[in-house]
Order: sequence, then structure tokens, then C-alpha cells
Amino acid sequence: MKILKKQKLPNNHIGVYLFGLKIFDYKQFVSKFDKIYARRFKGLTDAELKYCLKYQFKKYTGRRLHIENPETFNEKLQWLKLYYRNPLMTQCADKVAVRDYIAKKIGAQYLIPCIGVYNSPDDIDFENMPDKFVLKINWGSGQNIIIKDKSKMDVKDIKQKLTDWMCPESNHYFNFFEWGYKDIPPKIIAEKYIEQMDGNLLDYKFFCFNGVPKYCEIDIDRFTDHKRCFYDMEFNKQPFTTLYPLYKGNIVKPAGFSTMKKIAKILSSGFPHVRVDLFMVDDKIYFGEMTFCHGAGHEKFEPEEWNKKLGDLLVLPKDDKYDYIKKSM
Repeated sequence: MKILKKQKLPNNHIGVYLFGLKIFDYKQFVSKFDKIYARRFKGLTDAELKYCLKYQFKKYTGRRLHIENPETFNEKLQWLKLYYRNPLMTQCADKVAVRDYIAKKIGAQYLIPCIGVYNSPDDIDFENMPDKFVLKINWGSGQNIIIKDKSKMDVKDIKQKLTDWMCPESNHYFNFFEWGYKDIPPKIIAEKYIEQMDGNLLDYKFFCFNGVPKYCEIDIDRFTDHKRCFYDMEFNKQPFTTLYPLYKGNIVKPAGFSTMKKIAKILSSGFPHVRVDLFMVDDKIYFGEMTFCHGAGHEKFEPEEWNKKLGDLLVLPKDDKYDYIKKSM
């Protein structure tokens, strides 16, 4: 594959313009042509993708991306975006399809109860929904609607949001080029609303490397004064954070931490890296999601040295990258 010169925009595919530069700035698809093209677009070539990854990395981290010789955690995540093509990622990234995978690997008892799966917002019977529930799009990140009081919901507004999120250009692949999302057919899933007694649902995000959980991220006060901290597998607090300020307090070790570690180990087996998110409510463990590219590989570490320390844990596939892609398809 030809190495692109610095700042030279490849011209062999208009997709670099439509789904490279535009999406970087989160601009809306306003022209009719853009929307039509989005529905026909199948992805970028290797050369275009490499250009876009380098552009994005510089934009969000302020650093040059060494994608062919990555050392840090964030750099290696970009390498995986470019070269890693494990078909199982598509199922695991799909919030609907992953339920079958979870039921098979660890048991359906760890799934948040499902109310329904829909191909269109018009298929949802809002009148017969419970008073509290959650709606999610299966192919995105942050495309969730939490209903805590059905009597106050705006059905028209909800339907419009869901319709927008199901448009092809809203696929998470077109935000940060995470390959696992690209071929997910859009669906809506309605789940039971769950929360802890204090109303602050803690999730435990296990960073797993080649099937071994190493660190657990815990977020605090996400909707007020977002803080974050990390613990090792002995539940010792670590001196680093990403994106958000380090939480100065201490988290009480959950009763089910050992079980959660075992679950993370099982679910992460076979992947060079995946983040396994779990919830614990009233001593019951629920599966949240599997994320193959934490923060799109753009979150800054504080202190920065931990970017390299986590990078040392992420051992990339040893196979020749082109043969690996071919064997994985």
C-alpha cells in the first residue's frame, strides 16, 4: 500500500471528503446529494482510511500518528481500526445481535430484560410501554433515550430522534471509522430501565488485553461533575485517568467484583483488546456492552506515561497484516 505524503488528500474516492472531513467536525448532512451518497457509500479504501485516521488523531490528540510503528494505547487502537477485521466484532458491537452472543457465552441471566426490537420508530407501541424504559439504536454510541416518566415523554420528538439516528450517515463507523459498526443493520431496542438505589448507576468498564482483564474504569457523577478513576484487578486504585479529572475519593469494592472479572475474561477471549462494560444493581450483574475502541483512541491520559503503559499491554496480531485481514473475513 502506498504511503501517503503528509497533508496530501487522496483523490480516488469522494468519500474522503464526505465522510472524512465533514464528520470530523460533526457537521450535519444538509445537501440532498450528501444524503443520497451516504446511502450508497460502502467505506473508504485503505489509503483513504489511513489518511483520515491520521487527520483525526492529530485533530483530537494534538499528536502525530505513527500508525505503522504504534507504541501507545491510542496509537495501537488506530492500527486496529486500519488492519483488524474480525467478523465477530460486528456481532459484539451490535446491541441487538450481541444478546445472542452473551446468552451463549455466559448466560441470558446477565442480559438487561428486553421489551422489544423494532425496525422503525413507527413499530413501537408507546401506549403499552412501562412507565420507565430505555430506547437504544443498535449501531451507535450515545444514541440512547432514557424515559423515567412515560406521562411526560414527547412521542413525536422521540420518533424524530430515532429516525435521524437510523439514517445511514449516523452509523458510528462514519464518526470514527471503527470497522465493527460498518455493516450493522439499524434497529431499535427497548430495554428495562435499571438504576441503583441512589439513582446513580455505576458501570464497571474492564479493559481486557488478549483475553486478560487488567484495569477497571469507574465513572462518577456523569451528569453533574463527571470524574473518573481506574482500579487494577486486586481493586487497588491507580494514579491515572483519561478525558475526565481523576476522582479523589475511593470506591467500595463491589461484592460481585470477582464474578465480573471472570465474565470479562470469558467475553474478551480471542480479541487483542476489548472493553467489557458491566453493571451491578442490587447484587445482580448485568452486561452493558463491548467496546473495541475506547474513546475512539483519542482520549488523553493524565499522566501521559500511562498511554504507553497500556500500549505495552496491547499486543497486536503477529500475522502479516494483509494476510490477517484476508483470513479474518
